[in-house]
Amino acid sequence: MSRSYEIDMCHGPLLKQIIIFSVPLMLSGILQLLFNAADIIVVGRFTGSEALAAVGSTSSLINLLVNLFIGISVGANVLFGRFCGANDDKNASETVHTAICTAIYGGILMIFVGNILAEPMLQLMGTPSDVIDLATLYMRIYFVGMPGFMIYNFGAALLRTVGDTKRPLYFLTLAGIINVIFNLIFVIVFHLGVAGVAISTAMSECISAILVMRCLIQADGVLKLSKDKLHFHKDKLIKMLKIGLPAGLQGMVFNISNVLIQSSVNSFGSIIVAGNTSASNIEGFVYTAMNSIYQTSLSFTSQNMGAKNYSRVNQILVRCLAVVSVIGFVLGFGAYLLGNILLTIYSTDPQVISSGLIRLSIVSASYFLCGIMDVIVGSLRGMGYSMMPMLISLTGACLFRVIWIFTIFQMNHSLFILYVSYPISWILTLTAQLICYFKVRKHAFV
Repeated sequence: MSRSYEIDMCHGPLLKQIIIFSVPLMLSGILQLLFNAADIIVVGRFTGSEALAAVGSTSSLINLLVNLFIGISVGANVLFGRFCGANDDKNASETVHTAICTAIYGGILMIFVGNILAEPMLQLMGTPSDVIDLATLYMRIYFVGMPGFMIYNFGAALLRTVGDTKRPLYFLTLAGIINVIFNLIFVIVFHLGVAGVAISTAMSECISAILVMRCLIQADGVLKLSKDKLHFHKDKLIKMLKIGLPAGLQGMVFNISNVLIQSSVNSFGSIIVAGNTSASNIEGFVYTAMNSIYQTSLSFTSQNMGAKNYSRVNQILVRCLAVVSVIGFVLGFGAYLLGNILLTIYSTDPQVISSGLIRLSIVSASYFLCGIMDVIVGSLRGMGYSMMPMLISLTGACLFRVIWIFTIFQMNHSLFILYVSYPISWILTLTAQLICYFKVRKHAFV
């Protein structure tokens, strides 16, 4: 039943397959990002800049709390891909059931974690006093939808592994439409403000989860999800964690540095926070487009490693680097050139727009460097190396940014100095990751 949606990653013309695989994945990521964008646009337009700042100030903290499980879904992707590439149906099926169990229990855990840590973490970040109550309310409602968020992301990762990137796009399209409709109803009709957009986002996450679960239950072959087989397989869980935990920890520590940067932005006041929120949301679309190539590199590499097509692994990296560079440069620099128009969508306040343009001119215009860095990491993880790229990324990007904030930024307290830490850290990290790739492939291709 699902075969028509799948792509053979181990044979055929690579560039064409990479594009066919990544475009629906890119659109899916953009739709998922629209969940948050719809929240920000609706509250910014119909509630005010304080509500806009409240929703925006939660993004780095939410990412910090969920990234561990997102990393584990990467582990499920790689492990499932290896078994599919080797035509090992039994172990592939056990990986599917272990992954969905992890998503269900992880999502339930995150409801409690998010609700308990929301206010103290926001206070620790120095969230402005005029928005902290609204930000706390948004986070607590948002985390009620975490089981749906987790199930969708783990389920979509499994579908992507076999080349099915179309159905997750269809599911998110429906959920996204529902999210926007209820955003408008809750905010404009019922005047619920940030609570309304949080409720509609949680609802849409649950809808996308139901659709992906239905898809897996009705699937044929190794993707089929059966209720009586839904339990943890210890060996699969350990292997998923071995690959996924370093990726998740990297994401968490990356977001610690982003939390520090958000805290530094908070020190400039709520107007600058609103401008930063709008600009970073625009950049999110650029990052999501590039991230689809990272996920493509990960999935294609893991399957070809399982099939022992080692020469094809090198070709995957070269083509993915070329594609991500074009996407990152065109979209990133384009976002800066169209910054005035794009920022007006989020707010008509000239001060908000002006502060947002500062970020776009530095971060967005150089974003293609981040895409190059991530694609190399995707290849390394697909080859089974997760710890080494994690250590390199934590040192080259996270530690560097933390040191920068407590040294250079303290000496020159300006938005330019704060934002320029991004492109410098990307250059350092991608250089080290590329050296790492050339070294480990000698050991991996045996």
